[in-house]
Amino acid sequence: MNAHQKSNTLGIDFGTSNSATGIMVNGKPYLIPVEPGKTTMPTSLFFDFELRRILFGTPANNALIEGREGRFMRSLKSVLGTSLMQEKHRMMGETLSFVDIISRFLKEIKTRAEAACFQEFDTALAGRPIHFHSHNAVKDAQALADLEECYLKAGFKNVQFMYEPEAAAISNHALNGAGDIGLIVDIGGGTSDFCLFKSNDNGIDILASHGVRVGGTNFDKAISVDHVMQLLGKGADIRNEMGAGTLTSPNALFQDLATWEKIAFLYTGETRRLVADLHRQAVNKPLFARLQGVLEHELGHEIAFAVERGKIHANKELCEVTNINLDFIEPGLDVHVTAGDLMLSLPNHAKKIQDCAKETLAMAGVTATSVDTVIFVGGSSLMSVVEEAMIDIFPSASLKYADAFTAIVDGLAIGSERADFN
Repeated sequence: MNAHQKSNTLGIDFGTSNSATGIMVNGKPYLIPVEPGKTTMPTSLFFDFELRRILFGTPANNALIEGREGRFMRSLKSVLGTSLMQEKHRMMGETLSFVDIISRFLKEIKTRAEAACFQEFDTALAGRPIHFHSHNAVKDAQALADLEECYLKAGFKNVQFMYEPEAAAISNHALNGAGDIGLIVDIGGGTSDFCLFKSNDNGIDILASHGVRVGGTNFDKAISVDHVMQLLGKGADIRNEMGAGTLTSPNALFQDLATWEKIAFLYTGETRRLVADLHRQAVNKPLFARLQGVLEHELGHEIAFAVERGKIHANKELCEVTNINLDFIEPGLDVHVTAGDLMLSLPNHAKKIQDCAKETLAMAGVTATSVDTVIFVGGSSLMSVVEEAMIDIFPSASLKYADAFTAIVDGLAIGSERADFN
């Protein structure tokens, strides 16, 4: 690679689960190694209390798995546009908001890219979903403003945004011929986005883009709530403090414990006191003793990773039964989940994704039978429930599987050479 690039614009795919960055080199997209030998990195941070520094990506995930003393954060993108962005948290002697935390992750990507390319990048072409919050226009606009603030705070002087599915369409424009219509199905960690486009002799014409706030982390949450949280007391009976009878344990606690971006905020004295009260009044005390242990040892993210691994294994192996291993909570503790169980947990999310695809067609005035190729990108697009939902709409279309984790950043790298900042 040349030591000096013509453009100082960096294409960045800041994802809910994984992130990547790239530029154009000799007319082709070049993905910059952001970890040793890898062009993607987990969108994770770990505030290491012993080392007194922040770990990013795989080292952050490893620190959590190793049980190091600190605070782990993931699914940062899901917080954009919410009140959590401006909340202050004390971390290793600093008072930080999520704007500060996300900007440090983006600055780390910028720093690694500059070191690899021997040049500075003042400008960013950043991927964004069609909607951060698909049913709240105010939060949707605030999320974009938040993300722009994070990029500027990370050290970029300028930032321009490109819809993620449109970036994927740019990198996957090669259909059978001019006039063919393709649909990008981009199912990421936090959102599902669609881009309908027509191929022409010079590239593509975008016909319509649309999205909904449903993604892989929603799949994880549904599986965790339906199949794991019962082992910690979800749905269990709690005796009334005054009088006879029982109440059901509070559902919100378990919803938060199954939500990636909310887990870190459960390790408080208030939550621990609530769970201690539940344990005291519980009909089945061992369940809440187990929950107390999860909070005491801060194992919420380990549960989320275990669920994610079980989901991926079930999907890859197409096995009838998958095992969610929870022996880090208690020796021998696990959950056996069948393929049928997964299908029962995910249909609502699959329907929202399917409805969004149909709405994209309607926006462009295109019929499903006119679509020649359906192109799957994004890690969660590989879920069989997503594929089946698309086949149901487009039974005659050919299916293409782009690189799940790099299709978007390829398009952003191509776009970075064209981006007009000056």
